[in-house]
Amino acid sequence: MPPHDLEQAAARRRAGAPASARTGRGGLVVAGAVVLGEALWLVAELPAAALVSDVGALLVAGWAALACLGAARRHPATLRRFWLLLAATMALAALGRAVWTVDRLLGGDLPHTPLVGAIFIAGILTGTGALLCSLAAPRTAVGRARTVLDGVIVGLALVPIGWVVVVRDVAAADLADPVRTLGLLFPMLDLMQLTILVAVARPAWRPITVIGASLTLRAVADTGYVSLAVRGDYFSGHPIDVCWPLSYLLVGLATRYPPPECDHADEAESPLPPWWRVALPYLPVGGAIVAVVLARQPTGQTPHLVFFGMMALLAALALRQGLAANENLRLVVRLRRLAYADQLTGLPNRLMFNRKLRAALRDRRPVAVLLLDLDGFKQVNDRFGHATGDSLLTGVADRMRTAVDGDGTIARLGGDEFAVLVDGDGPVSPERLAERLLAALEPADDDGDLGLHPSASIGIAEYGPQHASHTDLLRDADIAMYAAKAAGKSAYRTCTPALRESAVTRAELIADLRRAVDEGQLHLEFQPIVDLATGAVRSAEALVRWRHPRLGLLSPARFLPLAEETGLIVPIDRWVIHEACRAAATWRDRRTEATVAVNIAAAHLRRPDLIATVTAATASAGLAPRALTLELTESALIDGSEAVLDRLRQLRELGIRISIDDFGTGYSALSYLHRIPATELKIDRSFVARLDTDARAYATVEMVTRLAGAFELSVVAEGVETERQHAAVAAIGCVHGQGYRYGRPAGLAQLRTALARS
Repeated sequence: MPPHDLEQAAARRRAGAPASARTGRGGLVVAGAVVLGEALWLVAELPAAALVSDVGALLVAGWAALACLGAARRHPATLRRFWLLLAATMALAALGRAVWTVDRLLGGDLPHTPLVGAIFIAGILTGTGALLCSLAAPRTAVGRARTVLDGVIVGLALVPIGWVVVVRDVAAADLADPVRTLGLLFPMLDLMQLTILVAVARPAWRPITVIGASLTLRAVADTGYVSLAVRGDYFSGHPIDVCWPLSYLLVGLATRYPPPECDHADEAESPLPPWWRVALPYLPVGGAIVAVVLARQPTGQTPHLVFFGMMALLAALALRQGLAANENLRLVVRLRRLAYADQLTGLPNRLMFNRKLRAALRDRRPVAVLLLDLDGFKQVNDRFGHATGDSLLTGVADRMRTAVDGDGTIARLGGDEFAVLVDGDGPVSPERLAERLLAALEPADDDGDLGLHPSASIGIAEYGPQHASHTDLLRDADIAMYAAKAAGKSAYRTCTPALRESAVTRAELIADLRRAVDEGQLHLEFQPIVDLATGAVRSAEALVRWRHPRLGLLSPARFLPLAEETGLIVPIDRWVIHEACRAAATWRDRRTEATVAVNIAAAHLRRPDLIATVTAATASAGLAPRALTLELTESALIDGSEAVLDRLRQLRELGIRISIDDFGTGYSALSYLHRIPATELKIDRSFVARLDTDARAYATVEMVTRLAGAFELSVVAEGVETERQHAAVAAIGCVHGQGYRYGRPAGLAQLRTALARS
């Protein structure tokens, strides 16, 4: 239907809503008046009570059928069948009552005819169908069959109970007529429906509660009718007759509630039912067993109705348990699928992959593992969101399936990490399969945004005698994968003994580094920074060294990259700051203007506790804040947020000096010099080293020096090693110099000696 037609239809519904509401209220009032009038008439035992009873039930049932039809038009499509079946149920009730009335007027007795019984049973079937179309009813055929069986079990269990309570010891009961005997089963059918309603009830939906009250009232009426009929006390127009039109009135009242705001939730998301609802179909079975014993006649025989009822009950129980066993098996299969499959891509997950890998190793089959990790996937998530990232992973999984094409087992291990298990005796080598995977993951010509197609790095490990378990094989594949990333990404590498040894050494070095601070293996060396005009030592840069117990003295280039990668740089930085401040406090008694410079890592710069660390170090050492300089690289400053810049401003307000280290080699941006509260620039040694031979390097150093002067920053030339370099930086106008020309990094004692001589 076109949108404008939908809008017109909605407008017509809104326009007709007030008139429909008034008509519905009027019908409800009239039906209620009919029920009330019938009740008063029957209780007062006025003439023609039987006809009043029949006509009243006929009118109210007919009105309820029309009300249900109106509700079917107002409610959404998901509930239309529910109301239409209820309308059919009420129409059948009216039809059955009309046939009953005609037969009674013509025959003069209670017309328990097969036609009347068939009509009422048809109404029970349509009513049961309506309940199975309600909001919370099971959506599968097996679920609906289980719910119906629950109702049948309760109804059949009440057959022997009803016999003992109602029929037993009633000698006047005329049960020879099969049709009359069939009428005794109506209370059982009512309770069956009531059980189904309880099973599918949704408390948040009020109509189902009102319909439940209607079914309860009808069950009470049918039970009372049977009790009176078997004793010969029932007559048409009995006060109990008012219960049936009252039950129809409640059905019509249920149509007055508005439709729900949303459709039913998926069964997988619905809450677990309470224990009593699960046990409901089995609770009456115990009572039925006791009733069978009590129903035995003195001759030892069991009444036929009780006997056949129990046989049917046993059959229903067996069928119910069969369905339960089938559901349990399906649940086990589903849980196994959930346990071993990745829910996003449908691939086997880590658990299934490890299981297959262990099985292959137990069978001593030659296998290889390809470990694939997407390059830049985090940037995709950050830029486009996790929904786009999930879509990308699904596409990658499809491409991998096509590339592998049965030559291996693909799995998603988690995140953006995939693995392929390859049979070593297969027709395709692991290297060839890796090439196919890399080619499959390249962006196609008709692809959209290239940012949605990150490359991949693949590590290959083939099982051999060096692998004690599947974890060793996966470790080697991981080592090779990181080697592929280090080689420039979008590549594959095979794990070799050299790679494995390098990775093991690296892991051991990281483990040793974690203990280095606590065990006092780190120490500081100081390289002097001199005044180029006088040659006097004005400052010193603190440089950390690692005296490894087994490998000897390690340079910062050997372990600081590992520290930054693992996060150990922060505790190392803290130790360096505290030690450098304590050392500076010992030489300032001789040279009060001499300062100490400490390098700060980017990770530490982003931490909010940096200010507390610095102030605690200077305070504990008794060092004036102006005697401490923090050296920061350009990349750390450029990547910093506003919070980082604000942190630097606070440090400057405390008196701490800020130096931009290795200036000219990072993301040099002049706009940042306006924002960063720096006090000095350190010209990178790569420019100073080329001053003798490269005119452009000379021009660069000269330009940086002038730029620093414009921003009122002091300049330190790093890496001055020769006399000609010293003369050049002095001629350019650099104020301070640092390098082997003025002194190599040394211990505190040597620095104190240099300070005393200068």
